[in-house]
Amino acid sequence: MKLNTRHCGALVAAAAFAAASALTATTAMGQAADYPNKPVKFVVPVPPGGAADMMARMVAAHLQAKFGQPFVVDNKPGAGSSLGMDLVAKAPPDGYTIGMGNIAANAINPAVRPGAFPYDPVKDFAAISMVGVTPLILVVNTQKVPSKTLPEFIAYMKANPGKLSYGSSGVGSSLHLGMELFLLQTGTKMVHVPYKGSAPMVAELIGGQIEASMDAATTSLPHVKTGKLHALGVSSAERAFFAPDVPPIADVVPGFNVRPWHGVMAPAGTPPAIINKLSEEIQAFLRTPEAEEKLRGAGVVRVGSSARDFAQAMTDDFDLYKKVVKDAGIKAE
Repeated sequence: MKLNTRHCGALVAAAAFAAASALTATTAMGQAADYPNKPVKFVVPVPPGGAADMMARMVAAHLQAKFGQPFVVDNKPGAGSSLGMDLVAKAPPDGYTIGMGNIAANAINPAVRPGAFPYDPVKDFAAISMVGVTPLILVVNTQKVPSKTLPEFIAYMKANPGKLSYGSSGVGSSLHLGMELFLLQTGTKMVHVPYKGSAPMVAELIGGQIEASMDAATTSLPHVKTGKLHALGVSSAERAFFAPDVPPIADVVPGFNVRPWHGVMAPAGTPPAIINKLSEEIQAFLRTPEAEEKLRGAGVVRVGSSARDFAQAMTDDFDLYKKVVKDAGIKAE
């Protein structure tokens, strides 16, 4: 069989491509086998203290013990967590800078302020593993709202359209968009009253200046236990361990699932072998009783997802909140 010049060229090109692919795969495997061989920076886009910082330090301590290299937590708070995550997005994609992303920096804030962010909340990051979620809890003032169940509350809102108000920790917060999603899915209306944080909002909720909120359990649940507030539902698709008697909102509003999450990620382009090495180790650690106990102590529901599942969750939530912002007509302050 005779080969013409074109055939010879094609065979040479194919051989060169195969050789290059093999070299790339070998290089990637070598990078993962040798990783890490120097300190790793772990950017945390929130101040020290709190659940997100605790999760990052817990994971960092385990990875340091496992791999024998320092995983140095570097708190870089500011701009709704976007300051720290911008540093992660722009870092060299070599596995030596990772970050503790969250739903605010990687879904909600970019959806509320499109075009105002220095990074793409999904495309500029490589998901490693979602560590945990902190479900919200729908609470109402017991003196101003007669409803004892979620169906009763929905009926009460429909009978009083636009007459009730709810508070949040600020425009564009997970509390704000979580409640707006609830209103959209139930066909109800309430007046939004933003506050500078959960503490002043809860104080006015207890005082009766507002009627309801979808708040962090850590700030509202203590007042539920004293009877000042009444809990109608949790935002997660399943019951939460910290409020086992409170049903999921999804039991009444099918498909409702607001899951403020925190997860480890790296700059886009980080070698998949390194991503998988970190992801598998983090998942294994989060399955331990020690990790479960620490997370529960901070009010966090353990996840420990694969890199692929976490990437899909990031995309899904960004798309969801873009739609909520559009449908609810939310404007950034």
